[in-house]
Amino acid sequence: VQLQASGGGLVQAGGSLTLSCTASNVDFTINHMGWFRRAPGKEREFVSAISWSGSSTAYADSVKGRTTISRDNAKSTVYLQMNSLKPEDTAVYYCGASREAWSFTSRYAYGYWGQGTQVTVSS
Repeated sequence: VQLQASGGGLVQAGGSLTLSCTASNVDFTINHMGWFRRAPGKEREFVSAISWSGSSTAYADSVKGRTTISRDNAKSTVYLQMNSLKPEDTAVYYCGASREAWSFTSRYAYGYWGQGTQVTVSS
């Protein structure tokens, strides 16, 4: 499984961005895909995830209400729409794919990662 993330950039506080993660060489054993982020000096943290079928989603409290995760199965792509961005959302955002059903939110459940895309929110 290869993952390609894109869509990051520089945006002012209050603005919006949509990140994309396109998967290739995917098979039916993938359980879900998710987004994590790592801010400078901090560990990688969970942001959002969606089941392969699209029927289940999860969000971190820090982004809930401001973020929507969705997927396009025909394109093998997962989207993360982020609104009302804050300076504390500044981080490198990584998409991941998991074959494990035991957790959407643990980074250890993800066996595949994309290269990361930088999101910078200016105040």
